[in-house]
Amino acid sequence: MSELKGIYALWYREFKVFQRERSRVVSSIVNPILWLLIIGGGLGSAVSFTGIFSGINYQTFIFPGILIQTALFSSVFFGVYIVWDKKIDFMKEVLVAPMRRTSIFVGKILGGSTDTLIQIFILLVIGFAFMNIGIMPGLQMNFLSVFSSMVILFITTVGLVSIGLIIGSQMESPEGFQLIGSFLIFPMFFLSGALFPLDRLPSWLSPFILVNPVTYAVDAARGMLLGKSQFSLTFDFMIVTLFAIIMILIGTYAFKKMKI
Repeated sequence: MSELKGIYALWYREFKVFQRERSRVVSSIVNPILWLLIIGGGLGSAVSFTGIFSGINYQTFIFPGILIQTALFSSVFFGVYIVWDKKIDFMKEVLVAPMRRTSIFVGKILGGSTDTLIQIFILLVIGFAFMNIGIMPGLQMNFLSVFSSMVILFITTVGLVSIGLIIGSQMESPEGFQLIGSFLIFPMFFLSGALFPLDRLPSWLSPFILVNPVTYAVDAARGMLLGKSQFSLTFDFMIVTLFAIIMILIGTYAFKKMKI
């Protein structure tokens, strides 16, 4: 079996699993919409921005953060499938195949990233509809902004799926994975600036936000979809890409050391 055929087989298997889990697809779409309409609508009535986001509707402001939230939850929790694959001995069959573990890891990354990007694309379509009916005025959605957003979201997703696979490769039970995954995901989301601007933060909070790579993914998506960001897009892109590369390297090492 060539490496490329093996990667394709793993990607196709993950894609078929995703297609059959309709409840997962529905919940991954409904939850972000509830955040936009309920959290965004409720807090939006009490929030007004100054500075570079002056005049921006709160629901419009958090929309890029909600996209990243979807990527974060979907990508990291994708790693639980590694735990299940080990339990049903599917992973054992994959590991004895004449494939390098690096290729197995790449196939898993592409499968998880495809699942996540499909969910994000659906949310972008919903965002386009909300923009046109006036729920999210100020959103700048055209071919270039959507395409560039998908690029930065893909790179972010690759890094986040790698985190999920790293955790999954080291865990023996789905319950343990859920515990570790939740412990990691919620700080990454709440400390990303997805729900609030980064200027005028308390001095003790700023370091936690600045070391979080998800912060730069949110900022980049906001720059592309709102035309306003707090860092340069080049800087955001460099940080997110570096994050993805480091996670791929660590994940490849974790897969090579994984025991069944």
